[in-house]
Amino acid sequence: MLAEVKNLSKTYMTRDGKGILALEDISFQIEEQEFISIAGPSGCGKSTFLKILAGIIPKSSGEILLHGTPVTGPRKDIGVVFQSPVLLPWRTVLKNVMVPVEVQKRDKREHKQRAMQLLELVGLKGFEDKFTFELSGGMQQRVGIGRALICDPAILLMDEPFAALDAMTRENMNMELLRIWRESKKTVFFVTHSIPEAVLLADRVIVLTERPGKIAKIIDVDLPRPRKIDMISTDRFGEFEKKVRELMNVQSGLD
Repeated sequence: MLAEVKNLSKTYMTRDGKGILALEDISFQIEEQEFISIAGPSGCGKSTFLKILAGIIPKSSGEILLHGTPVTGPRKDIGVVFQSPVLLPWRTVLKNVMVPVEVQKRDKREHKQRAMQLLELVGLKGFEDKFTFELSGGMQQRVGIGRALICDPAILLMDEPFAALDAMTRENMNMELLRIWRESKKTVFFVTHSIPEAVLLADRVIVLTERPGKIAKIIDVDLPRPRKIDMISTDRFGEFEKKVRELMNVQSGLD
């Protein structure tokens, strides 16, 4: 077991002193090299949950353990990819990937070689000296993934990283992410509002209820791997998608 979440809850306090319960009594475990998606209605606390796992915001109660030690703040063994890659436009692709190395005061020479290997892994070999404004949206997210992996984290947390991309680019990035996950052998925790995306990527889909977010159910997705995009049109895929939709109480349609 890589990580464990025990009875996690989060309450926000408003300016008038009232409490808003965002997440309530969430418990589950994460295994090594597992790909977990989390889906739920808008406003159910998915992104809040990820930020708590990342140590960016504090929990109100409960416990998060990574490799048996509590997560109480940002950690070097947790990588995060947000919806916007938040790249530094005055730095090249390679220098953007190297930012965590500089922040954590690690050996630059040692990690430069790893950065070059990661750029090849994410499909950006040959773009090391390009500036980020010269890249497409999908390529910028690849830089963000490389940056999150540069310090070899135990787990990669991804908060709707492809939500701003067009449909074709998003499908391509889904397939690329599965390749990167398979080759890097990392554990991924992936937040998405797209039900097909959640099912296509994950070993398990955690479905949250409306606020306060609770676990409605954890669905094991036993579709064969490696996954292919044409699986979306199969009856078996449709069965998993239907289960998630019913739990979220949403109608079929485009995500």
